[in-house]
Amino acid sequence: MSRIFGVEREALEFMLGVSRSSHPNEFAGVLRAERGLIREVLVLPGTFSSDRSAVLRLHMLPIDRSACGTVHSHPSPNPSPSPEDLSLFAKFGRVHLIIAFPYDGRSWRAYDHRGAEMALRVVG
Repeated sequence: MSRIFGVEREALEFMLGVSRSSHPNEFAGVLRAERGLIREVLVLPGTFSSDRSAVLRLHMLPIDRSACGTVHSHPSPNPSPSPEDLSLFAKFGRVHLIIAFPYDGRSWRAYDHRGAEMALRVVG
């Protein structure tokens, strides 16, 4: 799979909207990309969420070469990854988005599998 360089605006708007509607609980999903652009979010069956965490049931993920990482929300204004987030990042995927309250175009960050912040362009 190619390097991830961006996120499609429509996909980002979906993630922001779901994060807002899930508040104060966290939202979590799996990112899908084509040709280096994040285009979709898979919501896995059995995903558990509360106001403190979200647990993805990765065993429910279909075999999908376009799966490239995860997205989840933080009900606080802090988009920094927790130790639990960093553990997930290291085990699955190459890019991870955290969308923090108030879930707008400025409250999200992207991280690589090591937890280092990375820049993604919004496309479209």
